[in-house]
Amino acid sequence: MHDGSGRIAVQNLTKQFGAVTAVQNLSFTVEPGSVTGFIGPNGAGKTTTLRMLLGLVTPTMGIATINGRPYHQLGNPARVVGAVLENEGFHPKRTARNHLRVYAAAIGVPDQRADELLQLVGLAPAADRKAGDFSLGMRQRLSLATALLGDPQVLVLDEPANGLDPEGIAWLRNFLRSFAQQGRTVLVSSHLLSELEQTIDQVVIVSAGTTRYYGSLDQLRAGQQSRVLVQPADANGLVAALREGGLTQLEPTPDGRVAVYGASVQQIGDLAAKAGIAVYGMEEEKADLEKLFFQLTNPQYGAAQYGPPPQQPPGGWGPPPPGHQQPQGYQQSWGGHQ
Repeated sequence: MHDGSGRIAVQNLTKQFGAVTAVQNLSFTVEPGSVTGFIGPNGAGKTTTLRMLLGLVTPTMGIATINGRPYHQLGNPARVVGAVLENEGFHPKRTARNHLRVYAAAIGVPDQRADELLQLVGLAPAADRKAGDFSLGMRQRLSLATALLGDPQVLVLDEPANGLDPEGIAWLRNFLRSFAQQGRTVLVSSHLLSELEQTIDQVVIVSAGTTRYYGSLDQLRAGQQSRVLVQPADANGLVAALREGGLTQLEPTPDGRVAVYGASVQQIGDLAAKAGIAVYGMEEEKADLEKLFFQLTNPQYGAAQYGPPPQQPPGGWGPPPPGHQQPQGYQQSWGGHQ
């Protein structure tokens, strides 16, 4: 029997296809009660890892478990884990309701579960339409309904937002959070990093088949210091006022703004107002998931630094010290990436 924990554990997982190593010594855990993002560049081994987790591919080395057991040892796995890896497993002439009833019979759940899930995923009005006539977004919803038939403790989803309109994406985000808040486990892979960032609590980042980071998204962000870009009427006056107020991590930008590290917009605004300096705009920059992703997975950004610049010497507000370069992480076009 499995341990009922809802935990996903990947330990030293390796998969070779001939001379090609798709996954190499990959390790991470996914805890219940959270939504965990699984991200990496194309070819990083994400889909292969998910397929090994679900018993569709045999590892060369290592092990992947759900509830402490490999997938094939779960007994009735559809009652433990629901998965969406692709949305093409539909008979085109079968209606949405009948599709779900076929799968419900296969795993031993009553037919009424099909109608409950059609309602849940927003397909009740299309219950008697043929799946072959569905749009990509509707097929995604039907795939999710199929995964939920067994009322699983764990959900494993690969690109679940593909084809969904903004309303559908917002619904999916809220659903996944609600599912996790019940003490269940969600592992979701997606290329929509800005959307994923609004959904997940934990993140696993892989590249070239190896783990680059796994853990709390907040902890990953906390390792990177934000900065505020200020457009003042008098840059030299603002710098003097900020230094007098104890803010010394300052830097000029090529477009004439003042970059302030380690301070809030409110702190800067209060000090500028106290000094009588007009401020025309402030923009707070934080290292979002996309920037952190590139830093961890792309050699071009591997040396990117988000921390403050070297201390400026006291006195006038001039150009940076000789040899000082703008931190890569904050170049105008994010290191040239479009």
